[in-house]
Amino acid sequence: MEDINKANIIEATEKFVQEVLGQDSTGHDWYHIDRVRKAALYIAEKEGKGSPFLVEMAALLHDIPDEKINVSKEAGEGKLEVFLQALAIDTTEKQRIKEIVYCISFSAGIKELPTVEAEIVQDADRLDAIGAIGIARTFAYGGHKGQALYDPSLTVRENMTIEEYRKGKSSSIHHFYEKLLKLKDRLNTESAKKLADKRHAFMELFLNEFYNDWNGKYEDDLD
Repeated sequence: MEDINKANIIEATEKFVQEVLGQDSTGHDWYHIDRVRKAALYIAEKEGKGSPFLVEMAALLHDIPDEKINVSKEAGEGKLEVFLQALAIDTTEKQRIKEIVYCISFSAGIKELPTVEAEIVQDADRLDAIGAIGIARTFAYGGHKGQALYDPSLTVRENMTIEEYRKGKSSSIHHFYEKLLKLKDRLNTESAKKLADKRHAFMELFLNEFYNDWNGKYEDDLD
């Protein structure tokens, strides 16, 4: 495929995603998508692996079918399918893009990803779920779902089904232990692992400060 055609397809995809997710307030907005796209292309360049076109397309489209931000799983999948069918790319590329999109989510629980492009896009998406941005997105999504900021009476859920992960009772702080703090050790590429160290440490620092404030530890602030 000629570069000019790829550029046109990328531009059309950007516009589509902006239209669909432009008003999102759950942390899955256009700015999240753009950050994931940039991180994925950066990782691909650093690793020297994968098709930049497939990486960029999958990064741009990775949240379009997400059940969390659609009325149903089927509605999200249909939205992606209709858009891809209208693109002037071959069937194999469409299938590879869908393969990446559907296998990278945390809830999918797939340990062995099928392609290096999937590994790269998954890493980029997971990097945006940790660190300062990840903290902000966690509380944005928790508020959207009506979850408590923190509820000490709840326990951390382990070995959840997809249904329990999506709909079970939790809090934003519990989400750190149920997902976010696990991500650093579940990255695929060395480039992403290096980027994750600082972000992971920042989350641990945040949680420490959160518990200090929650429990009313004032003495250190008055010295």
